[in-house]
Amino acid sequence: METFESLVRAEFAPKNTYLNTASTGLLPVRAVEAMRTAVASVADGRPADMFADVEAARAAFARLAQVPATRVAAGASVAVYTGLIAAALPSGAEVLTAEDDFSSVVNPFHVRGDLKVRAVPLERLAESVRPGTALVAVSAAQSADGRLADLPAIREAARTHGARTYVDASQAAGWLPLTADAYDYVSSVAFKWLLCPRGVAFLVVPEDFGGLTPLFAGWVAGQAPWDSCYGPVEELAHSARRFDESPSLFSYAGARHSLELVEQLGVERVRDHDLGLADRFRTGLRELGHEPVPAPDSPIVSVPGLGRLQRELSEAGVEISDRAGNLRAAFHLYNTPADVDRLLDVLRP
Repeated sequence: METFESLVRAEFAPKNTYLNTASTGLLPVRAVEAMRTAVASVADGRPADMFADVEAARAAFARLAQVPATRVAAGASVAVYTGLIAAALPSGAEVLTAEDDFSSVVNPFHVRGDLKVRAVPLERLAESVRPGTALVAVSAAQSADGRLADLPAIREAARTHGARTYVDASQAAGWLPLTADAYDYVSSVAFKWLLCPRGVAFLVVPEDFGGLTPLFAGWVAGQAPWDSCYGPVEELAHSARRFDESPSLFSYAGARHSLELVEQLGVERVRDHDLGLADRFRTGLRELGHEPVPAPDSPIVSVPGLGRLQRELSEAGVEISDRAGNLRAAFHLYNTPADVDRLLDVLRP
């Protein structure tokens, strides 16, 4: 009988102590093998139908997000989807964001030039929604330090004032149970906690498409894609597929299998595993005299002032990130208590 531990051992065998999922997740064996097969099929002149992989990945993400697949667009970049949302806002609209949120979530609103973008501390986001706020845009978990947005409070405040909500789940999807239907728009890259290759991202939209215009629609956005290759697309897809980017097919060939593994393991089980390791690390840090950035219930742990050790740790076989001078460690399903203890040992004076 397969268990959580046996499934993980069969799919991952890192050669180092890898604690950097917040930057890039490791690829499972099943995804690597699928990508090799896809590449070989093209080299041999017999390319497989990798568009079927796109649809399988879309469906898997939809199940994880708890929405119908017809509400999920498949692409490659959160920034592109943020730009799509920014383009739909009327001139002068107010967009409320969290201070120092990830640039892909906020920069397209600034680039517009005619929007009122207001940034407040993450913990004050819900209370800062006001009459006239058109959109609240925020990461579910902050990339820099793992702090979680109070999404239920933000959702309720937005509803009270008639604002839409846009959540980037890139640092949450894969370990945090996600109910995308609670928000107007939800985007996520998949190369972090969802263990997919780079070049895979998703956008969840409302049933009525939330006022978005498919500005970058190409042939893949047609209701009948292979009949939409030349001239203007006569009929856009009746689903969120009208917002698809032309897909990175090799990446999606692997992604469907990565997402299958996350489903198989179960997000709740992954969450419990990840948070247990993060809490172990926080306890060890305090015993060493270090106080991490407060981010309870997050698998991302950021330690002020220790980012300078990133290169030294890498040379010792421990992969973490340096973010604004902070050491950022991220614990995921392929990590173990031994990985936590290894990092603590290297940090010990």
